[in-house]
Amino acid sequence: MRRGRHETPAGEQRSVLADETEGYLLAHAQRDQAQREAEDLCARMAWLTTAQAEELTGHYVRRRLDVTRQLMLGTVRRAEELRQEYESRYAGLRRALLRRHAAGACAVLACAAGVSALAGVLTR
Repeated sequence: MRRGRHETPAGEQRSVLADETEGYLLAHAQRDQAQREAEDLCARMAWLTTAQAEELTGHYVRRRLDVTRQLMLGTVRRAEELRQEYESRYAGLRRALLRRHAAGACAVLACAAGVSALAGVLTR
């Protein structure tokens, strides 16, 4: 799941509605999967009454969704940490590259000035 708006490779803004829909569909798929797993578990326990099976299914689905939510939040936090690390590293590399280009341009200008001064001295 994504937070807010992010630019796509084509430069278009993703809508918040699309992000929310994606999140809803992912959560719904997780709930359906948990429901199926709980029903399979209850089917293997034939001695459970209908009420017990429903209670166990509800508890399993809630617990499973809690675990899934925690995993997703952890993934989102880690992704944000990595994004911050990569952005700071990228900014540092850009600064270093800018310094190198500035130093190279200064060296070229100094050489040009030296050649110009030498040419002026030699033509006199």
